[in-house]
Amino acid sequence: MRWLTPIIPVLWDSEAEGRKRTARAIEHIDRLNEQASEEILKVEREYNKLHQPFFQKTSELIAKIPDFWVTTFVNHPQVSAVLGEEDKEALHYLTRVEVTEFEDIKSDFYFDENLYFENKVLSKEFHLNESGGPSSKSTEIKWKSGKDLTKHSSQTQNKASRKRQHEEPESFFTWFTDHSDAGADELGEVIKDDIWPNPLQYYLVPDMDDEEGEGEDDDDEEEEGLEDIDEEGDKDEGEEDEDDDEGEEGEEDEGEDD
Repeated sequence: MRWLTPIIPVLWDSEAEGRKRTARAIEHIDRLNEQASEEILKVEREYNKLHQPFFQKTSELIAKIPDFWVTTFVNHPQVSAVLGEEDKEALHYLTRVEVTEFEDIKSDFYFDENLYFENKVLSKEFHLNESGGPSSKSTEIKWKSGKDLTKHSSQTQNKASRKRQHEEPESFFTWFTDHSDAGADELGEVIKDDIWPNPLQYYLVPDMDDEEGEGEDDDDEEEEGLEDIDEEGDKDEGEEDEDDDEGEEGEEDEGEDD
C-alpha cells in the first residue's frame, strides 16, 4: 500500500484548489446579484416617476368621495385590526393619502379640520441611515386637549387587562410614533404595496352583513316555496283519495242494483 502514499498530498492540493475556486465563483455570483439589485431598483424608481401623475389624478378624484379612506381602511383586514372606535371617528376627517417612492418612501395623510389634532398633514418617511440600515421618521402629532388616541389606547388596554375584558386594538396613530423596527414595518408595507396602488378594491368590498341578510332571505323564500309545494301535494293526495272513495261507492251501488 506504500504506492498510494504520494497520491494523498495531490488529493489534498486538488481539494484546496476546488474550495478556492468555489469561493471565487460564489463571490462573483454575489457581485452579480448586487448589480442586478441596483439595476432593478433603478428601473423601479423610473417607473415610480412615470406612475406618479396617474396616482395623483386618482387621488384628486378620490378626494371627492365622502368617507372613502375610512371605508377603505375599515374594509382592509390588516389595517382594520389596529383601528379602535375613536380611530375610525378620526379617520372620517381623512381626505387624501399619497405615497411617494424614490430614494426614500414617504406616506402623507391629509386631514380636514377635526376634533383630535391640529395637523393638516401627517407623514411617515422611510430611508437608509448613515450606516446603511433602514430607519424612519414622522410628523409629531399635535393632539388637542384630552384627545390623544395613543394614550386612550394604552389606558383602555391596561383597564382591560386588569378586568380580563376584551382589549381595544392598539391605535392606528401609534404607527406614526413607532420607529423601533423600520425594516419590518408591516403597516407601512401594506399601505405602500397594497392599499395605495389600488384602494378602490377595498372601498368596494361588499357589506358582509348585507350579504348574510340576503342569503337568509333567500333561504326563507326557498323554505316557503317548499312548504307550498308540500301543501299542494297533500291537497292533491286528498283529492285523489276522495275520488277513489267515490269510485268504490259507485261500484258497490251497481252491484246492489244487479
